[in-house]
Amino acid sequence: MQQGLFITFEGGEGAGKSTQITRLAEHMRAAGDDVLVTREPGGSSGAEAVRHVILSGAAEPFGPAMEAILFAAARNDHVEQVIRQALNTGSMVLCDRYIDSSRVYQGVTGDLDTGLMRAIERAAINGLMPDLTIILDLPAETGLQRANARRGAGTADRFEKETIDMHRKRRDAYLAIAKAEPARCKVVAADRPVDEIAADIAELADRLKASRAIKAKSKAGTAP
Repeated sequence: MQQGLFITFEGGEGAGKSTQITRLAEHMRAAGDDVLVTREPGGSSGAEAVRHVILSGAAEPFGPAMEAILFAAARNDHVEQVIRQALNTGSMVLCDRYIDSSRVYQGVTGDLDTGLMRAIERAAINGLMPDLTIILDLPAETGLQRANARRGAGTADRFEKETIDMHRKRRDAYLAIAKAEPARCKVVAADRPVDEIAADIAELADRLKASRAIKAKSKAGTAP
């Protein structure tokens, strides 16, 4: 039975997910929580083996369906070998990307059939949905500028190199997901100072923890 909390971070390129995950992990550890920070694609030995294939672009010529299946294979290994086990021991799991990235990158901008995407998703996660998803939102142009500055002379990965119109479409897709699932997804403006963003995210996480504690206490009080 899941005891910990599962929080995922989503957003376009350069949205600042890594920075904000680190900040939230520090905040939660200071409060005494056991925290696991992980990422997708990757996070487990099997998933890391697939990561290079995806981000290098080696699977790109085979189309978005192939990429979606590779992501799902990596995600299933990650879920079963790492995330679910950590949650069952009471850890707080913070994950850089999860199902919403597949919904956006392969489903929406990859133009894959919705039924296919849902079937792949069900097989990959086996019911493990996030308790909270933070969607870091900023203009696509700003995100790409950040990603380019961060990368320096390095080579753009499979997704960073795509057109600005594609990145704009992905931003819109994330906002559509947030609108459709407001209880799980919270949009946080990412074009602000890092400290402001971190404070807003910490507040969302603290509210989630408090709500879980109240529910657990209520359940304990009604137990025979």
